[in-house]
Amino acid sequence: MANDSDLPQWASDSIEPTRERVGGWVDNTSRNIDNFFGTHESMSVENESYLRLGQEFDFMEGDGVNAETTLRYRIDLPTSEERLRLIIESDPEESQGTLEEQGSGRLANDQRDRRSSVLGLNWLEKRDKREHWSNDVSAGVRLRLPLDPYVRFTSERLWDLGESPWQLESNNRLSWFNNEGYSARTRWDIGKLLNNAQHLRFITTVQWREKEDTLEFSEVAELNHRLNERSALRYSAIAIGESASNPHMTNYYLQTRYRRDVHKGVLFADIIPELHFPREASYDPRWAMTLRLEMYFQRRIQRNYF
Repeated sequence: MANDSDLPQWASDSIEPTRERVGGWVDNTSRNIDNFFGTHESMSVENESYLRLGQEFDFMEGDGVNAETTLRYRIDLPTSEERLRLIIESDPEESQGTLEEQGSGRLANDQRDRRSSVLGLNWLEKRDKREHWSNDVSAGVRLRLPLDPYVRFTSERLWDLGESPWQLESNNRLSWFNNEGYSARTRWDIGKLLNNAQHLRFITTVQWREKEDTLEFSEVAELNHRLNERSALRYSAIAIGESASNPHMTNYYLQTRYRRDVHKGVLFADIIPELHFPREASYDPRWAMTLRLEMYFQRRIQRNYF
């Protein structure tokens, strides 16, 4: 692509050798490990390993500015077995925090607790989730002291709602970590394409974690708008609540997320302004802003906007 970067030529020339060298190292390392445990096909099959480096600045009115450098990795070993796969990733899904943190988008899809890693085996049920429930059972250990064994079960299903363009997706997870106990989460996502550039979604999530012993729930209305090949916008209205015996809302907020492919599917920037109405502040409005810069290291470049 002739117009696939916002960077000056000197900056592009500096980034590309690093991206190719580190991305190649990530890919080769994962394939060599996979070859040791699996088969020689590891050198030719698709591999989803990656390393992602990010710098993030968060501002919340009344709380000031926080800055954080993030590193996330995932080593995928697809040929270890046909259905039993060894996976190494930088942190488990259960570490991504409260529904308020998840729903706001201030945590990206893969930016969770950087303090821990997991080493585990996944048993994958190769079934089309449009026709059947697709299940995944995994077990392993969280790599921190003391070591934390875990077991996780996830199940997914996707339905086309009659002849309409609407689709309903269900994603459910039940897990146990030795140090934190049980947790459960169910997410129901109904949405449809409005046109080639816009997608409307309504997402309901309920989560319970034994450690906090609090039932959390969220409702999200979301419009994703792809502006062009390198930019996208997400508009969201979000409501967060908790408690089963005395349910109450803890926060309402409006959010816009702008994501830009700054350089060739490798370097991305996010600008996320938010207007919160938290219960703890008697629902008085509070502004928040997140600025994030991420660099992806993979051999095969992917252009993921959200």
